[in-house]
Amino acid sequence: MPNDLMRRNDWLSDPFFNDLGRHLFDSLTPANVDRSRVLKTDIQENDQAYVVKVDVPGIEKQNISLSYDRDVLSIAVKHEEQADHADKDGNMLMSERSYGRMSRSYRLPNVNEGQISAKVNDGVLTIDLPKMTSDQKGNHQINID
Repeated sequence: MPNDLMRRNDWLSDPFFNDLGRHLFDSLTPANVDRSRVLKTDIQENDQAYVVKVDVPGIEKQNISLSYDRDVLSIAVKHEEQADHADKDGNMLMSERSYGRMSRSYRLPNVNEGQISAKVNDGVLTIDLPKMTSDQKGNHQINID
């Protein structure tokens, strides 16, 4: 009897309930999206800035495009890969190619656009977006002549 009472929460270890959130959210992602190719992103915010880190393994700097417009940071990358497999005599046995484009957008308000910086290091794109100070925001009142 005590064991039966202890097992009353076994539904938490049931794979159905354990993976329920993942299955629900995966169902909201379009079926044609390769989840392994999504730009995995971490965004940290403090009083002075947003720091965005995006995993971009194997993507060269020139294949990354960044823009900030109307409080939205947009990140786009393209990836092209070609692998030729030849035998010892140089005869082509197989040639594989893969191409892909990925993009993400994030709403990050009150950024000092002139101070945004970005760098790529060890497959991680880091974007620093300093926030505007209160005196930079200013009063956007327009006087009528």
